[in-house]
Amino acid sequence: MDKVGQPRNQLRPESRLIRLRHTASIAFTIAAAVLLAAVFLSNITPRTTFFLFGAFGVGIVIFVLLMAWVSGHLRREERVTSTTLQTREQEFQHMADNIQEIFWVIDAQTKQVLYVNSAYETITGRTRESLTADPLSYTNVIHPDDRQIVLSKLDSATRDGQFDERFRIVTSSGAIRWVWSRGFPGRESDGRITRLGGTALDITALKRAEAQVEANLVVAQTARTEAEALSKATLALTQDLRMDHVMDALLRSLAELVPFTCARVFVRDGGPHVLALGERFLPSRPKPARGTPLTFSAEESPFLQRILNERQSVLIPDSRLEPDWPSFKGHCELRSWLSVPLVTSKEYLGFLSVGHAQPNQLTTDHLRQAQLLAIPAAAAIQNARLFATADIYGSELEKRLADLQAAERALTQSETQRRVSEEKFQKIFHASPIPFSITTFEEGRFLEVNAAFERRYGYLRQELIGHTVHELGFWSDRRDRDFLLSQLRVGRPARQVITRLRCKTGEIKLTSYSADRIQFDGKSCIFAVSEDMLVQDPGTLN
Repeated sequence: MDKVGQPRNQLRPESRLIRLRHTASIAFTIAAAVLLAAVFLSNITPRTTFFLFGAFGVGIVIFVLLMAWVSGHLRREERVTSTTLQTREQEFQHMADNIQEIFWVIDAQTKQVLYVNSAYETITGRTRESLTADPLSYTNVIHPDDRQIVLSKLDSATRDGQFDERFRIVTSSGAIRWVWSRGFPGRESDGRITRLGGTALDITALKRAEAQVEANLVVAQTARTEAEALSKATLALTQDLRMDHVMDALLRSLAELVPFTCARVFVRDGGPHVLALGERFLPSRPKPARGTPLTFSAEESPFLQRILNERQSVLIPDSRLEPDWPSFKGHCELRSWLSVPLVTSKEYLGFLSVGHAQPNQLTTDHLRQAQLLAIPAAAAIQNARLFATADIYGSELEKRLADLQAAERALTQSETQRRVSEEKFQKIFHASPIPFSITTFEEGRFLEVNAAFERRYGYLRQELIGHTVHELGFWSDRRDRDFLLSQLRVGRPARQVITRLRCKTGEIKLTSYSADRIQFDGKSCIFAVSEDMLVQDPGTLN
């Protein structure tokens, strides 16, 4: 469809025919006048005159036929043009009535509506007849808050031809909708803007989507802020596992997420009692001088008993509406309150208590944020408990390790002394002129002898080591050794017992035998000293 008022530089076919008819009429009139003037003014023969008038008559006939053809052609062109215009008008009307946008045309001077399609009724809820009755009534459709700026832009468009605005309208039912209106100018051949035409698209759904996107962005930004705060809180809770540091980090992180007047961390202490391990006030208050944490008993507070039994998150907008609230001592000044359980590995540790001095200050968002913080907080509290237990065990282990090191030093010193003593014993044992021997307690197996022992009994050391006294027949009378063992078993050492011992050669030597029980190489042994006994009368021997 051509734009309204668009200049046309080419002539249509019917215009050319009309101009041809006018030109032919003028030419025929001039030719007739010239011919008549020539007849009357010229001295020509009658025959010639007859010939001229005959030619004139033929020209008239030709002119009449030409004019008839031109007129018929013009009528046909007019019918075709009329039909085309009607067809285009119907197509335009069909298109305008079926598009979803409002199509409008207004007068550039008066701003009155010249045309509007049926979408006007669909979008605004007002009839087109209302515009017919009052062509300026469309201004009342514009939202009062947007009306002045829209009309100002529309007035500017009558001069520069530019109109592109998004604004609100008020429907007949009072509903508010958004439209996007764009206009274009209709100009005369001299360039003057006489009309403005354009469309208005209903973008209410788009605006709602934009609002939803904006709301989602706000939610996303809030979620990101919360995630950063929780990440920071988790890091702070794990930097130091000491319980006092965990409580300080937890309450400091809570203050960044939830506004409160008083916040406490309650942990079960066995039975009906709970301890307030952490406590913080905003604005800050001086800490009370108490050596132990604040203790609460569920037996004295039905409200606290319910919190401990249910183990659920609780949000109280106004504590005055809670019947059992006065029994919760130390919290009566708080008007709004929330509680979040502290649970880790399915173990209920206690709960997080957050209160505000004003009612309706804590919301479901605050409850959700406290729930998110309670997850790493419970884990940190449990870790702090384990750390405290490990610290106790560590201290005890360090003490025992110190005792063990002292014992090891004493043992090392004792071992050193033992080696010195052994060295001295070995020197004395092997250098002594008196026969020394070491045998196992029960079997009597030789473990060590000195050179004096070898000389006295005629054995070489290698002939003795590993053999028992019974294998060698060393004791002349085995009862003497049995008596010796019985004495040593009861802790009585033998001193200069007179006995008979057999040498390698079979010689029996009368011996003064002294012995005592010792530990040698981890075995129970007998250390014996055997000396020659010179007696003249054998009858005097015991």
